[in-house]
Amino acid sequence: MIKQIKYFQAVVRCKSFTEAAEECHISQSAISQQIQALEKELGIQLIQRENRKFSLTSAGEHFYRRSVSLIEDFEKLCADTSRIANQNYEGIRIGYLKGYVGQEFRLAISDFSEKYPKIPVKIITGNHEELYEALKGGKVDLVLSDQRRAFSDEYENHIMAKRECCIEIAARNPLALASSVEITALRDTPCILVASPEQQENERAYYQEIIGIRGEFVFAENLEEARLLVSGGKGFMPVEGAVNEPGFAAALHRLILTRRGKPLYRTYCAFWKADNSGYYIEDFAEMLESKFTS
Repeated sequence: MIKQIKYFQAVVRCKSFTEAAEECHISQSAISQQIQALEKELGIQLIQRENRKFSLTSAGEHFYRRSVSLIEDFEKLCADTSRIANQNYEGIRIGYLKGYVGQEFRLAISDFSEKYPKIPVKIITGNHEELYEALKGGKVDLVLSDQRRAFSDEYENHIMAKRECCIEIAARNPLALASSVEITALRDTPCILVASPEQQENERAYYQEIIGIRGEFVFAENLEEARLLVSGGKGFMPVEGAVNEPGFAAALHRLILTRRGKPLYRTYCAFWKADNSGYYIEDFAEMLESKFTS
């Protein structure tokens, strides 16, 4: 129900189902269904729908006002509980994107471990939403992720680089003969995404509605599985990171993704909570930035 309440708040805040769906990275039909499920669970009508317009019922207005503080208290409770559970952890916890293929992150970890050999480093991977939830819940100290939301002053938002969006495709695919590919040329080729079952809908919605990929979507649990599917000619995979990568597999080819002849770009950032800023976190962020700029 917590997620349904957040969807309801987004619709009220944005004053639009379409804009709320974009903010939450799900489809408009999905966010509408979630709010209907919330109304069914509560046994009351929160939103009065009138063709393409809507308004809050009196009960909806009351529920919205009270739910804002409720969600804030719930998120603080989760964060505080996580801090208590990890209060004896004296290392640094870092998260990065599952599909990230650049070498900057690995090099920064190597430098950090060399400088602080006695400081434990815990690493997790996830897609954008999983990393955001982990950071918000206090399960990681810093994440390397792409920017999909407007920056919040609750977090340190450290821009690392703006990179061209790329895909990987089997080297034997005729499209691999070029250095770039138009997004419309991929309509009949399945898009392979790395996502857990819980995040598949969020990832599909982002790549379909924001990036503009059309066609079938196939999901893999990890990068290795996804690359095996690509190598087998089962589709293409959007990748995070650089165009070129040392030791890149001969069976795969990397292409720049374009729309109307112009490359699509993605901004990569290091995020950490403003109230959790510390020496190790800021030092690692500087190391990571140096790898992106070198």
